[in-house]
Amino acid sequence: MSKKLLVLLSIGFIWAAPSRKEFSEAFIDVADKTNDAIVSIVSEKEVSSPHKFLFDQGFKYKMPDMPKSKGLGSGVIFNAGKGIIVTNYHVVEDAEDIKVIMMDKREFQAEVIGKDPLSDIAVLKINHTPASEVVLGDSDKLRIGEWVVAIGSPFGLELNHTVTAGIVSGIGRSDVISRTNYEDFIQHDAAINPGNSGGALFNLDGELVGINTAIATDGFSKMNAGVGFAIPINQVKRVVDDLLEDGIVSRGWLGVSIQDIDENMARALNMDTRNGAIISQVMEDSPAEKYGISEQDIILKVNDIEVKDASHLKNLVGRAHPNESVTLILLRDEKEQQIRLKLGKRPDEDKLLSGVYSDNSYDKIGLQVENVESDTFWNLDETDGVVVKDILNSSNAYTAGIREGDLIVKVDKNKIGNVKDYREALQSYETGDSMLLLVKREGGSRFVAFEID
Repeated sequence: MSKKLLVLLSIGFIWAAPSRKEFSEAFIDVADKTNDAIVSIVSEKEVSSPHKFLFDQGFKYKMPDMPKSKGLGSGVIFNAGKGIIVTNYHVVEDAEDIKVIMMDKREFQAEVIGKDPLSDIAVLKINHTPASEVVLGDSDKLRIGEWVVAIGSPFGLELNHTVTAGIVSGIGRSDVISRTNYEDFIQHDAAINPGNSGGALFNLDGELVGINTAIATDGFSKMNAGVGFAIPINQVKRVVDDLLEDGIVSRGWLGVSIQDIDENMARALNMDTRNGAIISQVMEDSPAEKYGISEQDIILKVNDIEVKDASHLKNLVGRAHPNESVTLILLRDEKEQQIRLKLGKRPDEDKLLSGVYSDNSYDKIGLQVENVESDTFWNLDETDGVVVKDILNSSNAYTAGIREGDLIVKVDKNKIGNVKDYREALQSYETGDSMLLLVKREGGSRFVAFEID
């Protein structure tokens, strides 16, 4: 009896396995159903020049027109009836002219009607009603190991609507591009390359589950190495809805500085896990202060969702809307507490850049800095620059020799007068870029160079 049963089970397994043709048809169906909803995007901007005008004897002479640089990216048709197209912010950043090229090679002028640098999303509009639009999926249902299909325009228009396939390699990836951004990337190994930015990531049901944004390489090549990142469609929908309705993205705000819990910290706090985020500072007049949250509190959960680390907490809070009520589970003095509070509205960029508020303790190079005039410990004689208040020991900046109390007066060729200057200088850098800092310590100056990790 048992032998017959084993044989039957084996046969059943063979019958259930898809044939090679059936397996191929799954990918063919996705390409057939979705390709018309993908576009190529060509953006143009004038090449910057340090001397826009010449002056002579009181007259102003305009220099000859500078050549324009072209950028190529991809996009997805979000709403065909309204001509709405979604792409990456970095694809159209500072663009003076934007063209959208359909699969049938027709070209249309596009305008940016909304953009959010913190999530790297931009919304475009064309005066045309495309025949197709994407079907939105649910990125929260993605599973590691699931097949996905990427469509975009790598390397040039001659390769537009390139279809590649791979699997989901990881979810919830953060601190990939910038610690200051809202990142919750899907990692996958479908081949994407320069030009795929803003393009589509589909599941095998033909549903859009992500917007392809970045690739990780060995630092020497800009080509695919099997590690790509896409913005989850649930995050994209949240951003796009805000941009279409209000023109800006409004995010929830708790008003705390937070950091990850490392092994030494967990041991000191008698924690048996490194999950959660510890609060290192509570802002004045913030929701956190109003509801009694304190420094050294550890946030373990937000609305029953376990907090993995500081970046995850920032995403969970930022995903909520201002004035939305959330339930936090805190660990205080080794005892769990529950707090129900109403979130505030995340301050605008000017206030964040000024250093008045902070969503996270460390910037993209692993530092906490403050203005010289706010310094009360290092007793510096300088008036310009920013003081390193704290540094991640795991960062490349620390390895290169940056330490607490150092005064940063230049980032590359940019003079730093205060925290705002420093934050603005950092905005042009990404992971893998080389950075040069001029640092003062104990009356001496020295340059420090390192690669951003």
